[in-house]
Amino acid sequence: MNAVDVLAIDLDGTLIGPDERVSDANIAAVQRARDAGITVLVCTGRGLREASKAINAIGQQDPVIVAGGSIIADPSSKKTLHRFTMDAEVVHEAIEIFHDARSAALVMKDPAEIGYDYLMVHSLDHHPLHKITDWWVDEHQLDIRSVPELHHDEHPEHTVRVGMCAEGSISGPVSRTIKQRLGSKVWMYDFPAVMPNDHGGEVVHILELFADNINKWTAISWYLEQSGIDPARVAAIGDQVNDVPMIEAAGVGIAMGNAIDAVKEHAKYVTESNHHDGVARAIDRLLAGDL
Repeated sequence: MNAVDVLAIDLDGTLIGPDERVSDANIAAVQRARDAGITVLVCTGRGLREASKAINAIGQQDPVIVAGGSIIADPSSKKTLHRFTMDAEVVHEAIEIFHDARSAALVMKDPAEIGYDYLMVHSLDHHPLHKITDWWVDEHQLDIRSVPELHHDEHPEHTVRVGMCAEGSISGPVSRTIKQRLGSKVWMYDFPAVMPNDHGGEVVHILELFADNINKWTAISWYLEQSGIDPARVAAIGDQVNDVPMIEAAGVGIAMGNAIDAVKEHAKYVTESNHHDGVARAIDRLLAGDL
């Protein structure tokens, strides 16, 4: 009998390798887990469209947890099974803080409901998106609408996340301001962005805000409740700060070899890095009953 019923797998830095692909070894291991009766849940900070290549690579049929845990979606129909939305006043105040830092705000929507991925709020001063965000949007062919101010948002009820992209020297002070002004009204992450290989200079960070206590484990818990599964029978694999809640709460928390210290500190086991098919190694240990 398997030690777990559900395996939650992060994408960037975990299932996806440094070459931006899911390796053949990882693809085969995910299928072995399914063949053994384990439900595989993809859990990513990416939106559904941004995650599509990885999802398709592993032939995902089970639900996917996207947008950092704020949306649970069906990968086949692209329909939203559940979403956790943000309070409009909180979004408004966060955007004011971003604009004070001369950054456009990127408001993530539920595309299954309104047909586009993000709303960019650039202010009357026309603050630009960071060039890394522009690269990401082009790379994944995302659909973005642009407005100067938030009151032009026609679908405030479908906002699941608000964020900005900037060098760490900018995102750091902004995150401190967010904590001071919004406190427990939001769940916030500040972490290094995925960047093109030819990027040089200061590390660029992503600052993301969600409704309070909304994270990957919140979404996993929703799925477990719907399915009648004990949280103790969940294994979770990840590498970055937004994986900490699921690594900490899962029955078997697994950190990638390339994971940050905060993830490793909460993990039961540390596998190989995403350079060396760490997901496949961890799955084989789970199936062998070693974890």
